[in-house]
Amino acid sequence: MKIGFIGLGNMGKPMAKNLIKAEHELTVFDVVPEVLAEFKKLGAVVGNSPADTASRSDLVITMLPNSPHVEEVLSGAKGVFEGARKGTLIIDMSSISPLVTKKMSQMAVEKGLRLIDAPVTGGVAGAEKGQLGIMVGASPKDLEAAKPIFEALGRFVHVGDVGTGQTAKMCNQVVVGLSLCAIAEAFTLGVKAGIDPTVLHQVLSSGSARSWAMEVRVPQVLAGNFEPGFMVNLQHKDICIALDSGKGLNVPLPFTALAQQAFEAARAMGLGTKDHSSVIQVYERITGIKVSEATKSEK
Repeated sequence: MKIGFIGLGNMGKPMAKNLIKAEHELTVFDVVPEVLAEFKKLGAVVGNSPADTASRSDLVITMLPNSPHVEEVLSGAKGVFEGARKGTLIIDMSSISPLVTKKMSQMAVEKGLRLIDAPVTGGVAGAEKGQLGIMVGASPKDLEAAKPIFEALGRFVHVGDVGTGQTAKMCNQVVVGLSLCAIAEAFTLGVKAGIDPTVLHQVLSSGSARSWAMEVRVPQVLAGNFEPGFMVNLQHKDICIALDSGKGLNVPLPFTALAQQAFEAARAMGLGTKDHSSVIQVYERITGIKVSEATKSEK
C-alpha cells in the first residue's frame, strides 16, 4: 500500500519504520529535515508538504502533538485535504480533542475524503516493538481498509464511530495520569516513613495496587531514569482534553483536575519533556527526599 505518513516525532518515527518493515511504500513529511534524511536512506519518498505527501498516497496517516497541529496539517494551506485524491482514507493517530476529530471528519466528507481516528497507547517502547494499543473510531468499511496498518503497528479495538477512539484515549489518560500521581504520593509517603522503595514496590506490585504504571514506570523511577516514554507535556495535554470534555458534558472530574495541577507543577519545574512518571519529582521537591536514592543498598 502507498502510505503517506506525516509527523515523525518520538512516536511517529518508530511507527513509520514498522510500516516500512511491513513492506508498505511510504511518502513522509515532517518539519525536521534530519529525520526526513533518515527516512530517505530507508527508501521512503520525502514529500514537499502535507498536500504533496497526500497526492502520492492511497492512505494518509497523521501522528501529531495536538489539535491545532492536526487542523493545520489537514485543512491548512498545502494541507492533506488540498492534495488528497477523492476517496482517500486519512487515519489520524494523534491524541486530540474528540470535537476536533469530528470537525475534521465532517470537512473530509465534504471534500470527498474519509477520516477516522485511531489514537494509541503504549509509549515509545510499544511503538518500537509494534505493540501499540490502538483505539479506533471508524465505520466498519473504513476499519476494514485500515486493518493492514493497525496489524503492523500493534493490536486494535474498534470503539465505535468517528471520535470514539479519541474519547477512549482521553479516558485512558485520565486513569494513567491519576495512577502516576497516586504512585508519586504513595512512594513519597512510604520512603519518608522509612520503607525501602524497592520493597514497597514488591508489596504494591503483588496486591490490589498493581497496575501498568506500577509495573512499567516504577522501576524506571527507582532507577532515576526519566527519559521519556511519554512526556509530561503530552500527559498534561491529554488531561486538559478530558477536563474540557467533562465541562462540555457536565461530568465533574475533581480528581482529574488535581492531577492536572500536579503535571502543571512538573511543567513549571522544567520537566515538560521528561517522562510523565517524573511527576514524582514534584513531591520529592516538596518533601526533600529522593525516592531513587533511598534503597538500603545505597544508604
